[in-house]
Amino acid sequence: MKATTIIFATTSLALVSYSALAADEKPHVRLATTTSTYHSGLLDYLLPRFEQDTGYKVNVIAAGTGKALKMGENGDVDLVMTHAPKAEANFVVQGYGILPRQLMYNDFVVVGPDADPAKVTEQTNVTEVFKSIATSNATFVSRGDDSGTDKKEKAIWQQAQIEPNFGGYRSVGQGMGPTLNMANEMQGYTMTDRGTWLAYTNKLDLKILFQGDKSLFNPYQVILVNPERYPDINYQGAKAFSDWLVNPKGQQLINSFSLNGTQLFVANADEQ
Repeated sequence: MKATTIIFATTSLALVSYSALAADEKPHVRLATTTSTYHSGLLDYLLPRFEQDTGYKVNVIAAGTGKALKMGENGDVDLVMTHAPKAEANFVVQGYGILPRQLMYNDFVVVGPDADPAKVTEQTNVTEVFKSIATSNATFVSRGDDSGTDKKEKAIWQQAQIEPNFGGYRSVGQGMGPTLNMANEMQGYTMTDRGTWLAYTNKLDLKILFQGDKSLFNPYQVILVNPERYPDINYQGAKAFSDWLVNPKGQQLINSFSLNGTQLFVANADEQ
C-alpha cells in the first residue's frame, strides 16, 4: 500500500513539474521564408541565438516567396521573410501583412559551365545575357516555383522581350539548391541568389559568369501577418522575432554570417 502511495505521489509530482514547464514554454513562432535563407545556412546561424535571447522557438517553413506569402494570406504562419518587393507590397496593401521592415540584401548572379557556350561573360547587362542564352539555345535551368528568384528571372525575360520557351529552357519547380544541382548535372546556366551559391559552390562544377548589374539587387523584408485578420496567430512571438532581427544585435549577426570567409548578406534595417 505504501509503495503504491509512493509511486502515485512520484507520478503526480512528475506531472505537476511537466505541467509547470509546459505552462512556462512560449508558443512557437511560425516563419515562412525563402529557400535562400534556409539553404544558405543563415537561419541555422541566427535562430539558436534568438531562442537564447527570448525563449521563443521558431518553426521554419522554407518554400519560396510566392508560397510563403500565400501561407501568410491563409493565416498559416505568423510572419514571412521574403525577397520579392512587388509581391510583398501587394501582401501589405491587401491587408494580409503589417509592419514590413527591410532586413538585408545580397544579389543575384548568373552561373554556368566554364566553357560558357552562350558567351555570357562577353555581355554588358543581364538582359543581354538572357538574350544570348536564348539565341544560342543553351541549357537554362529555371526554378519555376514562384519564388522571389523565379519572379526576378521572369521579369528579366520580359525586359529582354523573350518568351522563355526555347529548346534549352528547363523549368523544374524546385528550390535553389536542387536547381543548382540540376544545372550542374546538365552543365547549363541558371540564376541564383549569391547566398545559396556560396553555400553550394564547393559542390558544383559551375562558376559565376555574370554579376554586378544593378537590376540584380536582391532585398529581403520581414513582414508580420495581420493579427486583426487572424487573431489566433502568435503575434507577440512574431513581433519579438522581427524586432530582434532589425535591432543592432540581429543586424550584426547577419553581417557576421559568412562561408569560406565571404559575407553572404548585408544588413540594412537602419537604412529605412
